[in-house]
Amino acid sequence: MKHTFTRSPLLTGNDVELKRREIRDYFNATYDRYEQLFEVLACDEAYYRKPIPLRHPLIFYLGHTATFFINKLILAGLLMDRINPKFESLFAVGVDEMSWDDLSEAHYTWPGIDEVRAYRKSVRAAVDQIIQNTPLALPIDWHHPWWTILMGIEHERIHLETSSVLIRQHALKYVAPHPAWPPCRNSGNAPQNRLVDVPAGGVQLGKNKNDPLYGWDNEYGHHATEIPAFQAGRHLVSNREFLGFVEAYAYADERFWEEEGRAWKNYTQAVHPTFWIRNGSEWRLRLLAEEVPMPWDWPVEVNHHEAKAFCNWKKDQSGEPYRLPTEDEWHRLYDFSGLSSGQKVEANLHLDHYASPCPVTEFRHGELYDVIGNAWQWTETPIYPFDGFEVHPIYDDFTTPTFDGRHNLIKGGSWISCGNEALPGSRYAFRRHFFQHAGFRYVVAASPALSQSSTYETDKLLSEYAEFHYGDEYFGVPNFPQALARLAIRAIGDKPALKALDLGCATGRASFELARHFDQVTGIDFSARFIGLGVQLAEQGVLRYTLTDEGELVSYKERTLADLGLDETRKKMAFFQGDACNLKPLFAGYDLILAANLIDRLYSPAKFLATVHERLNPGGILLISSPYTWLEEHTKREEWIGGYKKDGENFNTFDGLKSLLGNHFRLIDGPLEVPFVIRETRRKFQHTLSEVTIWERLA
Repeated sequence: MKHTFTRSPLLTGNDVELKRREIRDYFNATYDRYEQLFEVLACDEAYYRKPIPLRHPLIFYLGHTATFFINKLILAGLLMDRINPKFESLFAVGVDEMSWDDLSEAHYTWPGIDEVRAYRKSVRAAVDQIIQNTPLALPIDWHHPWWTILMGIEHERIHLETSSVLIRQHALKYVAPHPAWPPCRNSGNAPQNRLVDVPAGGVQLGKNKNDPLYGWDNEYGHHATEIPAFQAGRHLVSNREFLGFVEAYAYADERFWEEEGRAWKNYTQAVHPTFWIRNGSEWRLRLLAEEVPMPWDWPVEVNHHEAKAFCNWKKDQSGEPYRLPTEDEWHRLYDFSGLSSGQKVEANLHLDHYASPCPVTEFRHGELYDVIGNAWQWTETPIYPFDGFEVHPIYDDFTTPTFDGRHNLIKGGSWISCGNEALPGSRYAFRRHFFQHAGFRYVVAASPALSQSSTYETDKLLSEYAEFHYGDEYFGVPNFPQALARLAIRAIGDKPALKALDLGCATGRASFELARHFDQVTGIDFSARFIGLGVQLAEQGVLRYTLTDEGELVSYKERTLADLGLDETRKKMAFFQGDACNLKPLFAGYDLILAANLIDRLYSPAKFLATVHERLNPGGILLISSPYTWLEEHTKREEWIGGYKKDGENFNTFDGLKSLLGNHFRLIDGPLEVPFVIRETRRKFQHTLSEVTIWERLA
């Protein structure tokens, strides 16, 4: 049966009232179709029994999408008053399957079905009034108040699909076939899945804020790369093809499973795909609301662990480098198939044909089949932010919690993927144990599947130092590492500038700044965590981290060396973990040593100062900065070099420096006071003065 379900509207145009009607129709069609999905449930109990332990019962999802509209519209200033504060708390936050064994025992008191339906009716009326009466100017972009309306609609379309998966996972007694959700009834012999040669080519991903269609935050920015030639399966892997893996007892063979997948398999005791049902010697397949004899020519639907294990098995059987495609390679397939030409093509997508998968031979796209539609396709790629990524202020946690290396992208859409989900540029990612209407296509590629950096640094101390070194200036106080590097470079003057050592480099900003002037720069810190951020910047040129705003609220930051004018310094950098009081002999022959906020954190500053001249060339420069915050947790009292009474008189750290350095150095500048600010929260900052002294090694 052919359905016509409204597509994502263009957000441009000249006729405001026409666009208003189009968005209103889009909202109501989405709202209707979502409620129609719940008509598949056969009894009241079906709303309150969890389909799987790690998710809420379906009554939650009936209320959740309506609550989302209210909460976001209030945040955007388009709605002033709540409709039901209790519901708008109860239904606000769902359960992300953050772990396959996260068996939460949280208890909820759920309202009646009629109460939730009445609430949805009130929300529909409120949103409809907003669409009809709120002033509208075109185009609607990321910053436009109406963006939040589109956000609510597209959010409900996501839950149309994810709720259908939960219904599919529900016990069969809780569901019943429905005329609005007719599955495909076609099935035949599964094809031989042959490999197709895909020539090398480039891909450019990401869109800008002027794109005429709604998008989620992770779609914006830019990413470009060249893809070497590879081969791809002509079809999605069918149930018949996957049966070979099952009959080879590969679920029990540990060799084919990645560590995480092995743990999932052993925990769940899986021996076949979750939607397969063994009935004596026969196999059946669970659909949305019924079981049918196994359609062997339909795509198999599995999680990432199973798809990956199949590829490893295939690799073992053939000796060829089988694996899943990367996100970039999927886009190469999209271009190779001619889908990027803009011509309308048929696919089992957007509820256009069936409420189920269909044979993998039904929809051809160039030399391949089902490049889009039928079933989502797992990729090797954990989701990551494109360069220039920003969170949307109205939904700042849509994507960022998934930037953890544990959520892999699915591409292409399924039979029920609608709206934004059906667009090639959409980027949805799920935990690798997660079940969606998802299968896979394999590729054979000599090149490894490389992953982009996806992690936002959330360690509070590291994040504070990342902001201290690479972030914003506060209260007019200049960037501290940059200020010290400039003082050091000024002190060097016309002296040789071959090698510099940034000792106690922390996350490395001063190291990169010194590399503007020096041929080689070494950054050393005692903390491997701090060094890791410097290494990441040197290798990837980008750093992402979260900052505490208040309580559990955070903001997300991205900094690149290119934006700081430091990209060319990367090739001059080397970072090492080391003890300033006990450095390896190879760290010597420097023209400059910068010791920033270091000496009052050493266990034996005197030992460091007594030997630091051995690391410097004659005439070399030593710059020391410190707030002289002597604490016994870092330095035993007897190791302090100042900050106490000596012979009844004050003996400060500058006195100690002159005493310990006098035999090998002469003071050429200072003491100078250089301020710095460290942000702790949005409203709490440390403001400190560091004393700087600059010394020249005697010949």
